[in-house]
Amino acid sequence: MAKQPKALKMLTHGQVWGALDRLAERAGLSPSGLARRAGLDPTTFNKSKRVTPDGRERWPSTESLAKALGATGSSIDTFVQLIGDHGRDVRSVPLLGLAQAAQSGHFDAHGFPAGRGWHEVALPVAGEDHSFALEISGDALKPAYRDGDVIVVAPRTPIRRGDRVVVKTVAGEVLIRELKRRSAKTLELASLDGGGPDHALASDEVEWIARIAWTRH
Repeated sequence: MAKQPKALKMLTHGQVWGALDRLAERAGLSPSGLARRAGLDPTTFNKSKRVTPDGRERWPSTESLAKALGATGSSIDTFVQLIGDHGRDVRSVPLLGLAQAAQSGHFDAHGFPAGRGWHEVALPVAGEDHSFALEISGDALKPAYRDGDVIVVAPRTPIRRGDRVVVKTVAGEVLIRELKRRSAKTLELASLDGGGPDHALASDEVEWIARIAWTRH
C-alpha cells in the first residue's frame, strides 16, 4: 500500500504577524516605525489593524511584507526563520564586532559587557542576563562561521566538553574554538574545522571563557 504523504502545516495568522513583530524589534523599531521606514502608512502593522471590526483576521499583504524586508535589509529566508522562532523570547542584547572584542575596555573581569562601543541587537535567545553578541568579520572562521554571522555568547551558562566557546586571553587575544579539555591548570581548545592544531593555554593565561549559545547566519 502506498505511503500517504504527510499533511502540510498551514501558517497561522499569529505566526506571520509575530514574525513581523520580531523583524521590527530586531531593527530596533516598533511595528509603526517599521511601516514608516518601509514607506507605508504608519498604522499598517499596528495590532489594531490585524483583525477587522467584524472579527475577521487581516493578513499583511505580499507588497507590505516585501517592503518591510527591504527596509530592514532582510531576506525572505530570514523572515521564515523568524516564523520558526515563534514562541521564543526576543530580547535586545549588547552587540560588538569580533574585531573590536580584543580591545581593552569592552568587558569586565567576569567577561560581562562593559564600557563603550556596544550597540544593541534584538535576537531570539534564551534569557541570560549577561548574554552578548559578537559579529563575525572576514572568512578566517569558515566554514563554521562566515562574514556577517552573529554569535550569542552566554558567560554564565555552564560549559561542557565539545561546546563552542569564546576565550579572552590575558594577552588580549580573542579565540573562538571548541572546548576539548579543561582542568584546574590547563585549557585545551580544538579548531572549529578539525584540521588545525589544538591550542593549549595555562589557566593563568585565560581572562575568561564563555559558551556560544546561539548563532544567526
